[in-house]
Amino acid sequence: MASAARKLIPLLDRVLIKRAEAVTKTAGGIVLPEKAQSKVLHGEVIAVGPGARKDNGDFIPLLVKVGDKVLLPEYGGTKVSLDSEDKEYHLFRESDILAKIDN
Repeated sequence: MASAARKLIPLLDRVLIKRAEAVTKTAGGIVLPEKAQSKVLHGEVIAVGPGARKDNGDFIPLLVKVGDKVLLPEYGGTKVSLDSEDKEYHLFRESDILAKIDN
């Protein structure tokens, strides 16, 4: 994980995700235009918050952890750009994540 992303700690049930890179070339070496590229719907969990709170104040632990591969919705999440990097991250609520991808 990049050093700037380590400084960003999600709150409550939020999860910081780095989306996977879009495929820009075919196996034969043909460069695909942006319109032909499919939307990237999976990524890697970079950081997680402590979890949502119960009525009594205890935390409900998250089901995802750092390093998990996850399936994301087509729309949603908050784009986060960190100053020292060109990479783009997204903040999602845990409930917005569709599934964990088993390796």
